[in-house]
Amino acid sequence: MTIRVLVADDQAVVRDGVVLLLTSAEDIQVVGQAGDGNEAVRLAVAERPDVALVDLRMPGLDGAQVTAEIVAAGMETRVLILTTFADDDAVMPALRAGALGYLTKDATGEAVLAAVREVAAGRTVLDPAVQRRLVQLVVTEPVAPAAASSPAALPPEAEGLTRREVDVVRLLAKGLNNRQVASEMFVSPATVKTHLNHVLAKLALEDRGALIAWAWRFGLVDNTER
Repeated sequence: MTIRVLVADDQAVVRDGVVLLLTSAEDIQVVGQAGDGNEAVRLAVAERPDVALVDLRMPGLDGAQVTAEIVAAGMETRVLILTTFADDDAVMPALRAGALGYLTKDATGEAVLAAVREVAAGRTVLDPAVQRRLVQLVVTEPVAPAAASSPAALPPEAEGLTRREVDVVRLLAKGLNNRQVASEMFVSPATVKTHLNHVLAKLALEDRGALIAWAWRFGLVDNTER
């Protein structure tokens, strides 16, 4: 199957390089190139690509806004952000808007190609720096006193998960490993692993990094849960 990709980046030299990389793969076809956010949305609607590879900072609509427009249009196009930035102000709006992948531009060509394929298949791809930042956000943000005594409401997307599975997700998203989660929940590490496998299967997620991104995207983790 050929993966149809739209490339959006306001820097022509970067855009040309990405297009050259993508066209070197036999299973990827570039169906459009955009130099700003508005053009990216227009081409996405016209071409209906499998993946939109989008820069974060562009004239007109930025990458998060482009993502939101694509998601709101109900297209099956999945967004992969490829940008220089991995700071909070860049990462969180893009993930909340519905981006399925987030890579920084220091990623290797092989990593970019692999990410396009993963995102096309509906799997989440996060740059390691972004994964670390998500964990740091949970660990370092201060507790909101008024809300600290009441558990956060579950989002609709968590329907189907048991309470214990939700607890596992929240603790993992705080940066705890399986053994630490087991200690917190007074269960064995094997039980935690079982819960984790069940959650990944129920949510059709590939791995722990994808689960952390999912938890943040749908508000399952916030700064009251420490």
